[in-house]
Amino acid sequence: MRSIGMDVHRDFSEVAIAEDGVVRTVGRIATTPEALELFARSLAPDDQVAIEATANALAIARIIEPHVRRVVLANPKAVRETSRRAKTDKIDAKVLAQLLAVGFLDRVWAPDEAARTRRRLISRRGAMVRQRTREKNQIHAVLQRQLVRRQPMSDLFGVKGRAWLAEQVEGLPLDERLTVGAGLRQIDFTGVELAELDKILAADALSDPDAMRLTRILHEAGAPAEAGALVLSG
Repeated sequence: MRSIGMDVHRDFSEVAIAEDGVVRTVGRIATTPEALELFARSLAPDDQVAIEATANALAIARIIEPHVRRVVLANPKAVRETSRRAKTDKIDAKVLAQLLAVGFLDRVWAPDEAARTRRRLISRRGAMVRQRTREKNQIHAVLQRQLVRRQPMSDLFGVKGRAWLAEQVEGLPLDERLTVGAGLRQIDFTGVELAELDKILAADALSDPDAMRLTRILHEAGAPAEAGALVLSG
């Protein structure tokens, strides 16, 4: 059985092989689906592969997994500590192969595809919420700069709040009016996007028994119903 280490980057991967106590570098392969598939087909069914857990490691692992005994996602910290005296791509690949061969590789947990999809959706939702908050803050900043009194309603961006805001904006300088208009358009856009994401996340939670159990527990504790899906995403 061979132990193969892959130090992966965006455009290429450095590969090393540990076999019968000897570790050797075997060169680079392009980090493209076609090149990775060709490389995976050259491996033996009883080979094991170690990949440092980076942004594209999961995609690479999915291509290689069907062709080998196992693929291990390695903790980058372990590789850095082992090769800290002289860190190069070749050395990192050899370190991965050596640690895998002797069973000392500190591996990380890899979520399944459903969990990865859920994480990406929730990450996008978080980004959209932050974007909407930034736009709202920009509009509040305009009002504060122009000494406009605080709105008489709780929600500046509801129906009544927007009607009040339109009245206040009429006499403002052109650049401030443009800032408010652009901010409102962005808020409307993110609102539509968030509604779509919430539908997808809700459907995902309803189809997941673990999410439903966790939702019931959180509901009994007074937490929002959607919190179950958020916690399950890790």
